[in-house]
Amino acid sequence: MDILKSTQRDKGFLNGQFLIAMPSMSDDRFARTVIYVCAHSDEGAMGFIINQLQPMEFPDLLVQLGVIDEEETIRLPREMRHFMVRNGGPVDRTRGFVLHSDDYMVDSTMPVSEDVCLTATIDILRAIAGNGGPSQALMTLGYSGWGAGQLEAEIVENGWLTCPASMDLLFDTDIATKYERLLNHIGIDLSRLVNAVGHA
Repeated sequence: MDILKSTQRDKGFLNGQFLIAMPSMSDDRFARTVIYVCAHSDEGAMGFIINQLQPMEFPDLLVQLGVIDEEETIRLPREMRHFMVRNGGPVDRTRGFVLHSDDYMVDSTMPVSEDVCLTATIDILRAIAGNGGPSQALMTLGYSGWGAGQLEAEIVENGWLTCPASMDLLFDTDIATKYERLLNHIGIDLSRLVNAVGHA
């Protein structure tokens, strides 16, 4: 996680970008994934898968963390009861992270791009549960990380496409179609892409 601190000093060119897994992606954990890159520098990169769900429900997570009691879950607003918990990646899978709009800030909040911030403390979960959190947010358990030069090598080897991230595609809750919609958004025909890499 030190990469987050170093990136605040020296922003990498992939900060605030989407990585879109190519059909030829050999790592099953990242097949058909969309990743939002939060930090990129000479030391490596880190980001969050935004189109995979965790089996855990948000109210259960709040109870597990002691934010609310079990009997309070029924009193959560409907949108909070259905707030998705996403699988951010294979690293540190028990740790929670919240990507959110910049209308919520605490001391531990780190800006990622002009409009997007990252908070990884329990305070933001209390705020979300109490309807006082950011206007847009997504939560993940775990993150995706790369060592120095690793992500660049994967891009060169045709493992990922990159494109600027839009707030709409980052925060929308239509997980099932996000991969295809993002490819369409950047003008990529998936069927042609599959054929093109199938003979590589």
